[in-house]
Parts: sequence; C-alpha cells; structure tokens
Amino acid sequence: MFEKILIANRGEIACRVIKTARRMGIKTVAVYSEADANARHVRLADEAVLIGPAAAKESYLVIDKIIAAAKQTGAQAIHPGYGFLSENEDFCHACDEAGVVFIGPPVAAIQAMGSKSEAKKIMGAAGVPLTPGYHGDDQDPELLKREADGIGYPVLIKAAAGGGGKGMRLVEKAEDFLDLLGSCKREAISSFGDDHVLIEKYITRPRHIEIQVFGDSHGNCVYLFERDCSVQRRHQKVLEEAPAPGMTPERRAAMGQAAVDAAKAVGYVGAGTVEFIANQDGSFYFMEMNTRLQVEHPVTEMITGLDLVEWQLRVASGEPLPLAQEQLQIRGHALEARIYAEDPDKGFLPSTGALLHLSPPAENLHVRVDTGVEEGDEISPHYDPMIAKLIVWDQNRDRALARMLQALAEYRVVGVSNNISFLSRLTACPAFANADLDTGLIEREKAYLFPEAKATPAEVWYVAALAELLREANRGAAKARRDEDPLSPWHARDGWRLNASAKRDLIFRLGEDQKAVNVAYRAGGYTLTVDGKSVEARGELNARGLMRVELDGMRMDATVVAANEKRHVFFHGRAWQLSNVDPLHHSGEGGGAEGGLLAPMPGKVISLIAQAGAAVEKGAPLLILEAMKMEHTIAAPAAGTVKAFRFAVGDQVGDGDELVEFEVSA
Repeated sequence: MFEKILIANRGEIACRVIKTARRMGIKTVAVYSEADANARHVRLADEAVLIGPAAAKESYLVIDKIIAAAKQTGAQAIHPGYGFLSENEDFCHACDEAGVVFIGPPVAAIQAMGSKSEAKKIMGAAGVPLTPGYHGDDQDPELLKREADGIGYPVLIKAAAGGGGKGMRLVEKAEDFLDLLGSCKREAISSFGDDHVLIEKYITRPRHIEIQVFGDSHGNCVYLFERDCSVQRRHQKVLEEAPAPGMTPERRAAMGQAAVDAAKAVGYVGAGTVEFIANQDGSFYFMEMNTRLQVEHPVTEMITGLDLVEWQLRVASGEPLPLAQEQLQIRGHALEARIYAEDPDKGFLPSTGALLHLSPPAENLHVRVDTGVEEGDEISPHYDPMIAKLIVWDQNRDRALARMLQALAEYRVVGVSNNISFLSRLTACPAFANADLDTGLIEREKAYLFPEAKATPAEVWYVAALAELLREANRGAAKARRDEDPLSPWHARDGWRLNASAKRDLIFRLGEDQKAVNVAYRAGGYTLTVDGKSVEARGELNARGLMRVELDGMRMDATVVAANEKRHVFFHGRAWQLSNVDPLHHSGEGGGAEGGLLAPMPGKVISLIAQAGAAVEKGAPLLILEAMKMEHTIAAPAAGTVKAFRFAVGDQVGDGDELVEFEVSA
C-alpha cells in the first residue's frame, strides 16, 4: 500500500479522498492555486504545494506542475478526483513516465472512452445497446445537420470529449440546429479543448441510470448496482439516488452485465461509471462511460457499506477487488442533494462571496455531508460553486425522503444565494416523491418548483423582531459584565420608562413588502404587533443565531442570522431574507447605471449577438457571458435599442459592470 499520495484536485473531492487516506494511514499532499491558499483541502492535507494562479488552466490543469509537486514531496501515487485532469490520457501517461502511480484506469481505457464517438463503436462491437445517432469524424456543419434531419427531431448535440452536462444542446426543430451547434462547439472548446460533436436521437421522457463498475489488474470486474440521476437541470444532476426506483432484479442484472461488458471491452481497472439512457418501458441504451469516480458515488457507498476510495487505493496498489459479485448486496435507500451557491429563481445563476454563516445538519448514521468549505471561506468565481453534497440513508425510499427533507430544513447558509429551498420543494414534489422520474422533471414541474410568491407569514416578522430585541439585550448584558459597575441601570434593555411603558417600531422589508413591528416592553418579554395583530413574545438567542421562541405560549425553534442590514430568518424548514430598515438612514435616489445592463457576476464576454444601434424585442439575446464554466445569455429587459456594448469579445468583466447601454422604447 502507498505511504503518501498526492491529490490532483480541490474542494470537496480532495477533502473526501483525504478522509479515507487518513483512516488508512496514508499521508496526503494537496495542490492549490493562489485563490485556494486557505482552502479546506489545503488545511486538511499533511502537505500542500502551490501550483499557480487562480485560473485552472494555469494551475490545476498544468500537468507538469502536478507531476513536479508529486516528485518534490515523494508521493508514490496521484489521485485525480473528478473533473480537471481525472479523464485526461496525457496526464495518465505523464504519471506513467514519471514513475508515479495514477489512481485510475490505464491510458488505453481513458483514450477509448474519452471520445464519445469512439466509445460508441467499441460498445457496439461488445454488444452493448446503443442509441440511434451519428458518431462519425466528419464535422462539416451541413453534414451534421443532414444527419440530424435523418435521425429525426428532437436530437441531442453532444461534445465528444464532454462530461458533467457541458457541451450538450437539445435541438427540437431543424431551423435551430446550426445556431445550437455553434453554441455547443464554443462551450466544448472552452471546457475540453475539442469541439468534435456527435448527434443522437433524443429519447422522450428518458431516465438517466448509471451503473458503478470496478475492475482490478487481475481480470476481475464487478458492478456495484445502479444510481438514478434523472433529476437534472441544464443536463447537470441535482438529486441522485440508489437504488433506482422501480428497478426489477432482472433489469438490474441486465444493465449490470452490460456495464461489466463495457468495462471489460476496454480492459478497465479501477472505479468507473457506465451511464445509460433508459426508456419508461425498461429498454436502455449506452450513453457514455466516465473513467473516474463520480460526484454521486456516496449514495452507492451508503447502500453497500463500502468505501469506494479505499477500493481505488487498494486496486491501484495492485490488490485484487475486496469482494466478488455474489458478495455484494443492497441495503436500504440513499439520496444525494448537491448544495450549490446559485439562485434557482434566476435561472440557477451561480453566486459568489463569503460564507458568512454555514451550519450543516449534524452527521450521523443517516446523514452525511461531504464539503470542501467551512464558515468564512469564499465561493470563488474561478471554480464550480458547489458548497456541499448532502447524503441521507434509511431503510426504504419513503423514509430516506423524510430524512432528506429534515436535513435540508436544518441546513443554514448565509452570504451567497443557494438552492436549499429549491431542493426542499424538489424533494417534496409529488412527481419525485412518487418516483415519476425523467430528465425533464424540473421543467414539467415548474409550477410546483417555482411557485408564485405568497404573503410572508406573520410569524416571520415576529421572529425577526424578537431576534433583534434579544440581540440588543444580549449586547447589554455582555457590556455590563465588562463594566466596572455591572449593576448600572444604563446597561438594561428592558424598555423601562418612568410612569409609562416603552414602545417602539422595528421596520423590516422583504422585497416590496415592508412591515413595522410595534414593540411594547413587558415583564420578561414583549408584546409584538403587526398589521393590528398582537402576540406575547419571549425567547432566548445565542451567538450563532439559534433561538428558542415563544409566541402566545407556543414554543418553537428558529434561527436568525444578522449580516450587515440583512436578517436571514430560518423557520419551519424555510428561509426568508429580510432587511432591517433604519428609519434614520436616507439613501439617495438612483445609484444604478440608468439604461444599462449589468454583469450578474464576474466572467468573460464570449459572443456579441446583437448589433450596436439595433432595435430589439423584449427577451432578445444581446451577448453571451461565460462564468464558472457556464454560458449565460444577457437578454433585452424590454423592447428597445442597443446603444453600445461596453466590452468586446474576450474581455473579462467584473460583478456589476455595465455590459450594454440600452434604451427602452417609449
């Protein structure tokens, strides 16, 4: 077994590998960019090596720097994690040349499966079912369109070197094909350095089911059952589960055998995932093979009781697989939710900033949190905006769903937009709860997942006001403890007045809704009034914002986190972001770029679609911004005229920079 390994990755996967290595007594070396100097994976590793600037292409993607770090620290092997260089045949070859073990499959397997079109040919020869499509080398746009026309719409354009949902476009009608082909090729070049694409028939209401496979250097290969990854947005997975709902033993065996046949066809060694598109009728087709560990591997670990990273390390060191196929069993049901810094209500736009408050649910036998960040860390614009993976397990699917809802209700994130409330609605969505699954679930359940805003419950205003009052009282008590005269009445925050009871208003705003909470001080508590309705309130508040609340004798728990003027209220499994309005503060008019369209986050302009001086309709695309490895289209907010672009193609822009001077039609 290895004594020391280097992890050529960052974030939660690097932390995940370090956890297993430490348990096995293996020392770890982290690599990091300048942006990650204080990252959690750097803090956890035994050693860490700086490999370059923030941009991944100058640090995490530079093979020579990573090999040099391994040699410098005496690491015997390199674990590539997932993403970055994990499926890069040149990196695998460089490890071989340097005499460092690559903890993954051999070069030939990566090469065979690295091209989706080549992989299809190999799978066809191995008898693995294939989706109808074009997988040829001729990339003439007109030829590709003719092939798509012949297959019949809808079709899917996929980057041959793609993965992770990038380099993929759904084309529903012929007239859109060439535009979407161009967009797909741009993203493929940016993400993978290769714009080769293939065309496939798009299966209506498909399920995305993948099989975890594992091979060793002794000729053994097994499948560790399936994961259902059908719930996706932008072709990226959101909720994963194992085993797949509705999977019969016969279908599981057939898909498992097909996956093993696929792995054996390329001499596979290590952890890999064979992904299938499955029809509602039970038929299935090979989609691709990912020659690495997957983001969603924890759900497989939870239902099998195995540590797949440990298996990787043992196989890479020359050991045979720990178990044979007949020894593998499924126990219970597991779900994984990806907690992202993003705003679902704004098209899942990524969010950046400091994690001012981060409180995940407690880990136990039923709940696991894999994360690469801690409170105070930054979500950077340079990398994937994942905060954590939340994994739950229980004896069956219904109980696992209940575990997930409870864990999401306990998750607290302040400082960046996040998808926790969306994930709660998704988990509770009747279609998902009833396992009515396909990759279009989020789109077809939009009405449920993105409901119209409702009136804020009165309890939210009461809780926010009570937290403010308790925070004031706690500050007064703390000051008294530090003072030479701790019994001075000037420290009290009980609203005492001579011959009268004190009253005041606390003002909060949520969107366009602003409320004044009238406060009357009472012995041991307060009377709070909103819109003419009063409650008797009392409670306790700690430094982390955790509250024990009592409203008219009804006791409950809540959390209120103060961040500048914002008050983040977590209550009854939901979250509200209020602003504490200071009535003495006056803000001037304006402040925005009148008539301008602003960058929603840092990024790079990759395409100007409209022409300066052109008249456009509302919703017309104006330019494309690339940020956090995703393309974001900036559209016209109303009918009007594009007066000027402030940046050219290739320019970097900052958060809030004016991109377009735009004049709305009269």
